[in-house]
Amino acid sequence: MTFVKGLKCRECGQDYPKEPLHVCETCFGPLEIVYDYDLIKKSVTREKIASRPKNLWRYRELLPIDGEPKAGLYSGFTPLVRAHRLGEVLGVKELYIKDDSVNHPTFSYKDRVVSVAISKAIEFGFDTVSCASTGNLANSVAAHAAKAGLNCYVFIPDGLEQGKIIGSAIYGPRTVSIKGNYDDVNRLCSEIGDKYGWAFVNVNLRPYYAEGAKTHAFEIAEQLGWKLPRHIVVASAGGTILPKLAKAFKELKRVGLVEDGECKIYSAQAAGCAPIIQALKKGTDLINPVKPNTIASSIAIGNPADGYYVIQAIRESGGWGECVTDEEILDGIKLLARTEGIFTEPAGGTEVAVARKLIQQGRIPRDESIVISITGNGYKTLEIVTESVEQPFVINATLKNFDDLYMSLTDAVHAKAAAGKG
Repeated sequence: MTFVKGLKCRECGQDYPKEPLHVCETCFGPLEIVYDYDLIKKSVTREKIASRPKNLWRYRELLPIDGEPKAGLYSGFTPLVRAHRLGEVLGVKELYIKDDSVNHPTFSYKDRVVSVAISKAIEFGFDTVSCASTGNLANSVAAHAAKAGLNCYVFIPDGLEQGKIIGSAIYGPRTVSIKGNYDDVNRLCSEIGDKYGWAFVNVNLRPYYAEGAKTHAFEIAEQLGWKLPRHIVVASAGGTILPKLAKAFKELKRVGLVEDGECKIYSAQAAGCAPIIQALKKGTDLINPVKPNTIASSIAIGNPADGYYVIQAIRESGGWGECVTDEEILDGIKLLARTEGIFTEPAGGTEVAVARKLIQQGRIPRDESIVISITGNGYKTLEIVTESVEQPFVINATLKNFDDLYMSLTDAVHAKAAAGKG
């Protein structure tokens, strides 16, 4: 049974069939999936969802496939961690980390959107899949394509971290590095997609691909006992995830899985690439493209395709947004690691640092439930933190050598404590 009626332009409302389309022919607005919510409400229950495997397809009625899923059978249902120690540092009562840094198989939230996109590409009969990516998406497309036996090309901006380059190449795609930033890569991919007729997950399959992001929100609600958090902080790059979180929360209430509650949504960006936050603070809907200059390469998209819809979703939810410096991002990475044992990439450090800033500003209350969405894994971006962590102590293999080291370290701790009291 299919619950998808078709596609509709988000701007002019023009209807389209379920095909690999993403732009309205009338007004050039983006297309979005239209569901039969009345039928879904009759078909899905909390009990039915709970009986299914713990992957993102447990919410299949609210995802845009017609048959059985073809990818992502082990993706999704990542931990929602109660972050007691980080909460103490931030001075808040109820804090959670939604940890997509351990998503299967490539350790980022992109495994959600790619699972849906690859399943849909197979339904449409494509034999080659592709993407424009800042790293995580390329990793995920390459892995899922390998599993599905599809041809694969991934396009990335020149100069990405080695972890992300190798994290794609290991699966055997054709990896093409473009001299320029992500926006240059994306423009080229639109031309390649038109010429070669490939399934570009974030171009001609974008309406289907983007729906996978909703599963991040579905899981949070289920893991909280079918309740919405009061506040959620998530990084914004191209703008896919944040509006889909807002859509997911509405859908859960519309089909009766969540009874009530509202969630304020907050956007996190790096100061070196913050076109959405700049527009938000100016009170405008107009996104002025910027040239990225930040260590947070996975969210360094200077001309976000869905930036306008991010701002709409933030304002409608009553949320806000902030940006943070590269130094604050590094502090956020280390703070999360040292309090909760979670190693995130710079995008996650951005989310932690922005959450901290919004709490300090009083925009997020300290006594209400808060979720920080961690969307990627730090082991892919080791170069970013190498110089900011303590290097190993090198000693000879004798107990005397270790005793001397231990004493010197202990003395240093005592001296620091004494200086603090002084």
